[in-house]
Amino acid sequence: MAERPDGGQRTEVRPSLELEPEEMRRLGYRVVDVLVERIARLHGEPAWVGGTRRELERLFREPPPEEGRSADEVLEWAVRDALPRAGRVDHPRFFAFIPSCPTWPSILADFLAAGYNVFQGTWLESAGASQVELVVLDWFGGWLGYGEGAGGLLTSGGSAANLMALVAARESRGNPEGAVVYLSDQGHSSLERAARIAGIPPARTRKIATDGAYRMDPGALADAVARDRAAGLVPLCVCASAGATNTGAVDPLPELAELCELEGVWFHVDGAYGGFAVLTEEGARLLRGIERADSVALDPHKWLFQPYEVGCLLVRDTGALARAFRIMPEYLQDVELGGEHVNFADRGLQLTRAFRALKIWLSVQIFGLAAFRDAIAEGMDLARRAEVYIRRATCLELLSAASLGVVCYRYNDPGARLAEGALEQLNEGIQDEIVRSGYAMISSTRLRGRYSLRLCVLNFRSTWSDVEGVLARVQEVGRRLAAAAASA
Repeated sequence: MAERPDGGQRTEVRPSLELEPEEMRRLGYRVVDVLVERIARLHGEPAWVGGTRRELERLFREPPPEEGRSADEVLEWAVRDALPRAGRVDHPRFFAFIPSCPTWPSILADFLAAGYNVFQGTWLESAGASQVELVVLDWFGGWLGYGEGAGGLLTSGGSAANLMALVAARESRGNPEGAVVYLSDQGHSSLERAARIAGIPPARTRKIATDGAYRMDPGALADAVARDRAAGLVPLCVCASAGATNTGAVDPLPELAELCELEGVWFHVDGAYGGFAVLTEEGARLLRGIERADSVALDPHKWLFQPYEVGCLLVRDTGALARAFRIMPEYLQDVELGGEHVNFADRGLQLTRAFRALKIWLSVQIFGLAAFRDAIAEGMDLARRAEVYIRRATCLELLSAASLGVVCYRYNDPGARLAEGALEQLNEGIQDEIVRSGYAMISSTRLRGRYSLRLCVLNFRSTWSDVEGVLARVQEVGRRLAAAAASA
């Protein structure tokens, strides 16, 4: 019995939130079995399984239980009803949006990091984890061509990295009134959101026109900067794409870097998925000039084959991050261990941070960098082969050439002479049928106003058979739907 503050007695109850070691081990082995079995049968599974809100409400909506249930029952419930109802972004025929296909060592690393429950905001509480992150960041900086003094931090993803880059740019220029941000009309939506959060309204976010290959036009950018200066505004940051989401386009980085240096404008490169192509010979050529950026956003959970969530922000001058984000309250005075001991909370948004670097470090150590380089090169090659196939197919129309694993196209039988509205409706129907069948996951976009199907090949499990099968299915479904429409 324990005494209450009012002098009475209360019964002391210990919370029961612990399992016996053997039960923990048994459940852990069961989870590993579930994951290995899932990966082994992935190719034969649907690439997408959805569910309506009404259906899922019936499955899951209930009050939390007052007493616990059988762990096996609850685990089975999650594996049967919750986890499968999603896009299988690591499926070999998931070619929608930007896929993610993690390696097994990286999955195990997340399991370990969660089990150790590392708090990685300060060196005091995470010396080993912080050192591993420093090593991984140095790897990334070396791949991009950054020199001494560069650094950064791992983030939840590219959106957070883009936001922190804009904040660093803003603070590096003294948080000026009338700041303007520039991106191409193909720039990622997270850049617009980041500008808004950083205090730059939509009226001062410029979308710069792109050329025939969907790359930012340096001349149009120079004109926009000159107009803004003449209007008394402050050109703050140019955001270039190193692998635009729509088309995989890479903006002319050397020319943009030159302009930014002449104008004293912060140069940021959004290389969320495409930046890791720098590991390949072709990618390094396409991304020439990225080493001149003041900051670069990367997403290892895309083309470096890591599980969600892990993004990265790298800057040429690490001090820019500390100047933008470092705040030292009294209750953290114990973590000041000297400049060489990095507190990653000083470099970004989060004080509480997970140990994200372990999965990258572990998977690269186990497989070696050559395996990653080959897998990225294979994705680029599959997209190129898809482009060749589309050019040769009589009923497919190429809308943007293959670039960094992305190619855009649509079904269009020239003999049918369909108007744009009818073409859009037809291609929407093709996409809907293929996705609902579960055979593949494909997505769409708009290019110069035209509805486009889009193929993004980033999965190390995807083969030419998978890519060719999807393109053949598009033609097969397209012919059938077009014939049905013509006879209606």
